[in-house]
Amino acid sequence: MAPVQRCSMKNTAPRPGKGAMIDLIRIFVERGDLAHLALFLWAAVASTAFLVTLRELAVASKRFDDSVRELSVFNRRARRRKPMDP
Repeated sequence: MAPVQRCSMKNTAPRPGKGAMIDLIRIFVERGDLAHLALFLWAAVASTAFLVTLRELAVASKRFDDSVRELSVFNRRARRRKPMDP
């Protein structure tokens, strides 16, 4: 059976702006902490998704508040008008 070759990230040249991430991944790979890297990435994605959802919820709440305010203005105006006699 042929020996298994490991992928080495030492020979890859970092792309502009991606050097820090490549270095971080290289540190995790060299130490064998891939589970920690996966956990960190999961936590980062989950936190980002939570923040995006929270922001969307705040926007939806503001839209709802605006519509309730407009309905209140409409009701005040409707009460001021005299009802028409049939």
